Amino acid sequence: MKPIQMVDTKSQYLKIKSQVDEAIMEVLDSAAYINGKAVTDFTQHLNNYVGSKHTIPCANGTDALQIAMMALGLQPGDEVITPSFTYIATTEVVALLKLKPVFAEVDPNTFCIDPASIRKLITPKTKAIVPVHLYGHAAPMEEIMQIAKEHNLFVIEDNAQAIGCTYTFSDGSKKKTGSIGHIGCTSFYPSKNLGAYGDGGAVFTNDDSLAITLKMAANHGQQTRYYHDIVGCNSRLDSIQAAILNIKLAHLDEYNNARKSVAAFYNKAFANHPKITIPFVADYSDHVYHQYTLQLSGVDRDALQKYLAEKKIPSMIYYPVPGHKQKMFDQLGLEKVNLEITDDLTSKVISLPIHTEFEQDQLEYIVSEVLNFINK
Repeated sequence: MKPIQMVDTKSQYLKIKSQVDEAIMEVLDSAAYINGKAVTDFTQHLNNYVGSKHTIPCANGTDALQIAMMALGLQPGDEVITPSFTYIATTEVVALLKLKPVFAEVDPNTFCIDPASIRKLITPKTKAIVPVHLYGHAAPMEEIMQIAKEHNLFVIEDNAQAIGCTYTFSDGSKKKTGSIGHIGCTSFYPSKNLGAYGDGGAVFTNDDSLAITLKMAANHGQQTRYYHDIVGCNSRLDSIQAAILNIKLAHLDEYNNARKSVAAFYNKAFANHPKITIPFVADYSDHVYHQYTLQLSGVDRDALQKYLAEKKIPSMIYYPVPGHKQKMFDQLGLEKVNLEITDDLTSKVISLPIHTEFEQDQLEYIVSEVLNFINK
């Protein structure tokens, strides 16, 4: 049995090596390392895939979130509602721009932001909601967009973990996550479902005017070179990463289906176990399994993780410390923030390896050792 990886990017690369290597060489031969043809091609193909009217590539997923908030003209002190149970980048950029993060509760089944919690947190200072499509499952966007409409709020989708996920509305219509809110953001970090071989990100919008501002925010505040109309930043997707992503985008549905197959194997093995809750999938959402995350009950999670490590099975805790308990936000005085579900999840979730290149004996070994520990 070959070694088990949390994410096996090397084996995935080897399957498309000739295509990727050729695409990289084309960029090197062109010497158009920034904003070259590869970037233009990938941007158009990604735009078509997501179904958004405009796609603006950028340097990484954190920049994508920052650019989105800059383009909306949010002012210091404005409140942004977002889940605490997510990667820190989502709320880090809120604080970086001197906005105020307001931490919402999540649904214990989907791990995504709870609309009921959003409603309770809206104040006259609230300007935006940032739902996170966590682990590859969509947040309840239809209800979130309705709340935003009622209160005249912006919605920025954090789609870093769910590219390719399909959302089904109550009328039966479908959209890809990232194309539903006023702005969508994603990351191409190497371990993502659509991962570069370095950093990268993108911003999506269906608003023509907003697209212009987003492009300016990502490019030193300029539409015309050397004429800077707003304060922007320097955030570009380089041509080599775009060329790689363009190859991988053609395989994205295949990659997501492979992840679903791994999840199905895990689900069958762990279903109905009294100490294990397998990932939930809501009627409105597809699941592209950026992470395969279990909830444990009556199990020493840290001991399980140590045991798996001894058996050379990697695992991860996403996320052990929620946003509202991070030291960086101490100055916000969040001691009285009560997020019981979030706190409970941080104590009992564990993510098992999931990627596109598994072999059957690896999956059987993982399942066997997890159950061996839990059933002792």
